[in-house]
Amino acid sequence: MKRFLAAALAAASLLFASPGYTQTPPNVLIVGQIAEPKSLDPAADTAVNDFRILVNMYDGLVRYKDGTLEVEPSLAKSWTISDDGMTYIFKLREGVKFHDGTDFNAEAVKFNFDRMLKDDHPYHDTGPFPLAFFFSSVKEVTAVDPLTVKFELNAPYAPFLSNLAYPTGLMISPAAVEEYGKEVGRHPAGTGAYKFAEWESNAKVVLEKNADYWDGAPALEAVIYRPITDANTRVAEMLAGGLDVMVEVPPDNLAQFRDNDAFAVHEQAGPHLWFLILNAKEGPFAKKEIRQAANYAINKTALVDNILQGTAEVAAGPTPPAFAWAYDETLEPYPYDPEKAKSMLKEAGYDGSEVTFYVTEGGSGMLDPTAMGTAIQADLEAVGMKVKIETYEWNTFLGKVNPGLEGKADMAEMAWMTNDPDTLPFLALRTEAFPDKGGFNSGYYSNPKVDELLESARTSTSQEERAKLYKEMQQIVHEDAPWVFVANWKQNAVTSATVENFKLQPSFFLMLQDVAKP
Repeated sequence: MKRFLAAALAAASLLFASPGYTQTPPNVLIVGQIAEPKSLDPAADTAVNDFRILVNMYDGLVRYKDGTLEVEPSLAKSWTISDDGMTYIFKLREGVKFHDGTDFNAEAVKFNFDRMLKDDHPYHDTGPFPLAFFFSSVKEVTAVDPLTVKFELNAPYAPFLSNLAYPTGLMISPAAVEEYGKEVGRHPAGTGAYKFAEWESNAKVVLEKNADYWDGAPALEAVIYRPITDANTRVAEMLAGGLDVMVEVPPDNLAQFRDNDAFAVHEQAGPHLWFLILNAKEGPFAKKEIRQAANYAINKTALVDNILQGTAEVAAGPTPPAFAWAYDETLEPYPYDPEKAKSMLKEAGYDGSEVTFYVTEGGSGMLDPTAMGTAIQADLEAVGMKVKIETYEWNTFLGKVNPGLEGKADMAEMAWMTNDPDTLPFLALRTEAFPDKGGFNSGYYSNPKVDELLESARTSTSQEERAKLYKEMQQIVHEDAPWVFVANWKQNAVTSATVENFKLQPSFFLMLQDVAKP
């Protein structure tokens, strides 16, 4: 196995170095990613780009059932929930080991959650843990016995199981955390189908087959993830045979791959929202009317039809329609009405001051962000708003946006792909989710009624009641316009025709456990 991997890596190195070498190594899958990962520590990551790697190295207590966002057993073989919805008891699988040879057990589960959630945990300083919000309802985790773990919540929390299936709930080896501390994201150890082998910065992350995987050894000997931030370069690499899988294919190129028998195009609808964060704390967008004017000024239909070429639909509000049970179908997108936008700007007293607009070169679910940013700039300038674009590489961009826009920018592009209708609004629209409180409300939107609705929705045990609360929230947020609601995307990927059993998932993750490449 080691000899095979060394030979495969040597072939891959030749492939990367020589554009004329157009055959990927046998039984090794090469994936063209959109960016360099930030970390391989699941508790520390926030981007789907990184999650696409993590879900093949790690397991959680539960996982999403193939093709759905429904939860099924994983490292936990079963669980029970108390009648009041505040106690969850999980029975764990026997004999599972982390890739470093240490045992997976109830103490490991407790370590993972305590590390994220308890300030006094000896390894809490290996964070920060931006999505620990997912488990803010957890009061205590107890290892009842080696194969039983109990979660006590401070209140009923409807998305709890779904959040456990999200990458933030993946289990990392406590021994690895203890050995590597803050650097564990470069030395990861999970229980998954693939084991970490190598990370060469800005070149590749290599995972090797875990022959002892509890859920059956994968067919592939290795997976190599290559960060290729420029979409045109990814396309060229794919066409030249340097990649087996390419994610987030530019709309311009989909037909090119569809018409070529050497490739297969995959598409899958999922809960995605592309939007603009508006700085509601200071500057022009502190006024609701100017935020609404921006929604009228931007021709979202043109963005979807011309730049995204029909691979997305115009968004109406903060909840993706993929969450059918919680989506308010009565909500209409802001129509394109530049004259109304001009009138609203005048009435609101907009003084013509320049607005700074953060744009990214690429990133998880960001589609064609540079072209979209330029078109948005043109639309806003057409109604009299001066717009200065600042463009950044994805991880640099997140480092500027996530801490908040105050004192830096008036608006920023953003995309979220989530697992539950609670996730995005709870983490990015509540007052308690301001960046200085650990959330992602980078535009500082605050509405006490929205806060109240979101708190009630996450503690309700009735899906019907939750749906009612989410729909009321959507109406208020649509009116307040803390964001420009732009698009809901249908994700895509292209594979070489030799790749077998590849499927996209509504979670937007790349699950490669069953993929083969004879």
